[in-house]
Amino acid sequence: MTMRQWKIATVEEWSDLIDDIVDVWSDKHILLLRGDLGAGKTTLVKQLMAHLGSTDEVSSPTFSIINEYVTSRGAVYHMDLYRLKDEAEAIDIGIEEYLDSGELCVIEWPELIVDLLPEEYCEIQIEVDEMACRTITIH
Repeated sequence: MTMRQWKIATVEEWSDLIDDIVDVWSDKHILLLRGDLGAGKTTLVKQLMAHLGSTDEVSSPTFSIINEYVTSRGAVYHMDLYRLKDEAEAIDIGIEEYLDSGELCVIEWPELIVDLLPEEYCEIQIEVDEMACRTITIH
């Protein structure tokens, strides 16, 4: 996959580029989201769920670790692994079953489970500059 990049300055611009983002990774079922706290990872998931026709309330699964949403594409598992201590803890919560489900898994803070990931996945990096503009890079 070739790298694609977008720059946005407002929350409204997320919805303008979600079609492009989905087109880039639509053949993968694992989507990794990387970025600092407050970069917009959960905002991207909200836009993605709306794009996929979900009427579920989307929120960060910081404390629940995994949220499940119903979409036109099927179930989507939104994971936030920030609070996990290590790979063993991820295995204990059943992460491998989610990854192997064939359903879309959107994973914030995936660093702990790199060794558990299948060969095929898509990675989105969100960076925020000093003007609060975001650069979204997919590779």
